[in-house]
Amino acid sequence: MNDRTFVALAGNIGSGKTTVAKLLSQRLGFELFDEPVIDNRFLAPYYGDMRRWSFTLQLEFLIKRVAHHEIIERLPKSCIQDRTLLEDPEIFAKYLHGLGHMTDSELQLYLEYFERLNRHIQQPSKVIYLQCHDLDVLMRRIQTRGRREERAMQAEFLQGLNGYYAALPQVLKTKHGIPVMTFDVTHFNVHDTVQAEALVTLVSAFLREDETPTTMVRGDEGFNQAAAH
Repeated sequence: MNDRTFVALAGNIGSGKTTVAKLLSQRLGFELFDEPVIDNRFLAPYYGDMRRWSFTLQLEFLIKRVAHHEIIERLPKSCIQDRTLLEDPEIFAKYLHGLGHMTDSELQLYLEYFERLNRHIQQPSKVIYLQCHDLDVLMRRIQTRGRREERAMQAEFLQGLNGYYAALPQVLKTKHGIPVMTFDVTHFNVHDTVQAEALVTLVSAFLREDETPTTMVRGDEGFNQAAAH
């Protein structure tokens, strides 16, 4: 592993990115950059009226994430980011546009802002994608964490996002040149010491340059390693 590493987590809402990011930050000694949702001034209005606030929210996330990247570039220590900058233009902006929550002009303007601000931004060296196809699991985790803004979240919205996320590993690899490790979190319990330790071990191997990325799948018989992207 290089002396300094920049790794980011990707995944649908409720997949457990924040909890996993904290675990890896603590165990690997990485500086943690949380997703900018707690102090986001447009998140509550967005969930109340997506058609009115989607474009504004995407710009807010863009500015906040770019600011994180600028700090990360200056830090001498390794960093881990809760949600990638690239998920917004590759998934959320396109999905919200497809739902009719952003106009053609708004999407184009957002992408123009992204291209300009992203021009000199350092992307993560590797990405860990937390995959979960079970909508009931995602909804349960969202309800458990209890963010007031997400109370009206619908499973259909998450299902649409999962459709975009299915292609994300390939997009990151072929379009952006970023290696991706896919980790199925459907049955993963980060609070289980054995499971958490297994994840840390797998991620550590993934971050070593001489290791091939792997996928860890949780089945009834336990964790199994399989070939990944």
